[in-house]
Amino acid sequence: MADLTLVRPGPRTALERLVEDYLMACRARGLSKNTIELSYGYPLRAVFLPWCAEQGMTDISQLDRRAADSFSVALREMRSRRGAPLSVTTVHAYLRSIRGFLTWCEREGEGSPVRPPLPRLPRRVVHVLDREEVRRLVAAAPTERDRLILGILADCGVRNQEVCALRTDDVVRHDRQSFLRIHGKGSRDRLVPLPPALLRGIERYQRHGRPADTRSDRLFVSLRRGLSGEYEPLTRSGVLKLVRSAAERAGIAKDVYPHLLRHSFITNALRGGMDSMVVAQIVGHTSLRMIERVYSHLNAGDAYHALLVLLSQDSDR
Repeated sequence: MADLTLVRPGPRTALERLVEDYLMACRARGLSKNTIELSYGYPLRAVFLPWCAEQGMTDISQLDRRAADSFSVALREMRSRRGAPLSVTTVHAYLRSIRGFLTWCEREGEGSPVRPPLPRLPRRVVHVLDREEVRRLVAAAPTERDRLILGILADCGVRNQEVCALRTDDVVRHDRQSFLRIHGKGSRDRLVPLPPALLRGIERYQRHGRPADTRSDRLFVSLRRGLSGEYEPLTRSGVLKLVRSAAERAGIAKDVYPHLLRHSFITNALRGGMDSMVVAQIVGHTSLRMIERVYSHLNAGDAYHALLVLLSQDSDR
């Protein structure tokens, strides 16, 4: 039997060390582990560094304009594991992450690497539910718990995982106003206004609908005991199932999923004249860039309607 030889990995290149330092800096900023691994770690470790190794690039100073353009072309010609070309959206996301790393390198005094250009994204069309469709959807839910979950998704604009993470003490009352304490991405908590009807529903659910003998501190738990004999905390897949089931019961032909309710909340709020900065704060966006990029489907008719509302308010004074 031949002896096995342990092959130790070689020392990291200067470029690889910079990538790991950058990811450590992302952790220090409080970004979640999933965000770091998926949004930053994968594009850098699995896409950028292997390409650099193929080109014999080991130092950030080697990334000049020619190398940046070459990488952009290589990324557009790259294929996924299924053999299909990468979509423009995926290429854009990878390049944004890599450009963020290169910007960090420059701030840290690691030279002036040239950032690859971003491809132009196609205009995104987001199909949303209007308020009547939202009303039908909530009314079609078979239980008080499900109606509350749908109402929070649709009227508070929160994410699927944020609903699942709600605890029983996350209803906050202050100066005759009520809020939900939302545990958002990157460990950032925020207070989201809670409409009075939803507050009353949550209070009623906690008194009569939520299992009293559950050990979980989560607000929403399963309707039946699991294999462990306990009422398990609600999961993201559980929310997806109840949303799709309610849409089918309501006869809504659109593809309805939890994030669509978030899109619908933001769209309806902007169409109703709510300030975009306020909308961004409610839904947990750290800047207006996401609002401006994703919700460009608000058309000239929306602007015309908003102007008429503003002028009518002026004429009433």
